[in-house]
Amino acid sequence: MAKSSTKKQDKKDDGIERVVSDNREARFQYEIIKELECGIELVGSEVKSLRSGTVSLKEAYARLRKDEVFLVNCEIPLYIEANRFNHKTRRDRKLLLHRREIEKFAKKALEKGITLVPLKLYFRNGRAKLLLGLGRGLKIHDKRQKMKERDMKMDARRAFLARR
Repeated sequence: MAKSSTKKQDKKDDGIERVVSDNREARFQYEIIKELECGIELVGSEVKSLRSGTVSLKEAYARLRKDEVFLVNCEIPLYIEANRFNHKTRRDRKLLLHRREIEKFAKKALEKGITLVPLKLYFRNGRAKLLLGLGRGLKIHDKRQKMKERDMKMDARRAFLARR
């Protein structure tokens, strides 16, 4: 008689991520040069609030302080059931990066015109992860060019579908 394959390892969702928040505006405002996945240090009520799917990355950015990287201005709302053990909604949260990743990636943000931008916050294998991008701000004419290209692609797609 064959054993069923319901081992603990099989139940793990390897590589499956559940997106909590996606900063779509960041890809419009910045030219993303490089991306890096990092962990984020959270307290219990913040994790519970994230699992309910409410977080704002719109005004958030990352900052290098004393050889550590922090997520600044990210708003995670209060978790109602946490009561008096709740967290501050806009506190600075430490990002978990290896030393060599900080040396290679985050120190590039000290160059003029380059910013560490949070792109996506998600859960992978039960752990909160943040996709951090190295971005260079776009000028107005670059944004207009991007919008023109997007409109042209959309028009071409409509014309193709209309012929079907």
